[in-house]
Amino acid sequence: MDKKRKLYVSAIMIAVGLLLWAGVSIRSCSEQKRWLALGPIENHPVRIYDVNYAREFNDMNDVQLNVAQAVGVPPVEDRAAAEHMKSRLVEIVDTDSYIVDSLTHSIPFLIPSAKELLDRIGTNFLDSLSAKGLNPNKLIVTSVLRTEADVRQLRRHNINASENSTHRYGTTFDLSYWHFVKVPELRGRPYEDVQPEYLRAVLGQVLRDLHREGACYVKYERKQACFHITVRR
Repeated sequence: MDKKRKLYVSAIMIAVGLLLWAGVSIRSCSEQKRWLALGPIENHPVRIYDVNYAREFNDMNDVQLNVAQAVGVPPVEDRAAAEHMKSRLVEIVDTDSYIVDSLTHSIPFLIPSAKELLDRIGTNFLDSLSAKGLNPNKLIVTSVLRTEADVRQLRRHNINASENSTHRYGTTFDLSYWHFVKVPELRGRPYEDVQPEYLRAVLGQVLRDLHREGACYVKYERKQACFHITVRR
């Protein structure tokens, strides 16, 4: 009798549990539908203005090169050599604020202070987008450390490529100012797109503040559609 009673009680508990689970699932599904019915999460832009890029970001190669040679690593022959410099170089991977592009003529390594600068730019960019009523987007890192092998290959395809680029010292990275990556949708509800002009303007404001602070040198690259950035310390 006791055994039958235990089985009966267990069956009732299982049934109650299934009913509760079903109720939660139905409620969650209903909430999800109501959430999606609200439509895309819109932008509400405020205080968006352009920086004068050519005037504000005109730090030439020789200026950036002096700092790069002083605080960076010696040029490395190839990726294998960079891998052996892990005490002085850190690998750059995708984060919540930026992604590393499919690099063709560089490898994803920077000196620690340059990595810290990149992280700071990414964090400030997301914070600034939020403050200005714009939906979140990630930056795209398009070029990082160039090995000697990268430089030789690049110059075979582009004779105007600098033989003594600051990218050789692990101090420099490029950020696209026309291409960004929209942050994944929240609970399935899509974010409304942000105009690339707005994203470039916000990134320009972030870089202007860091540039005036003395944290970095910046060159506005028209042909490559990127900001060429070198850490200063």
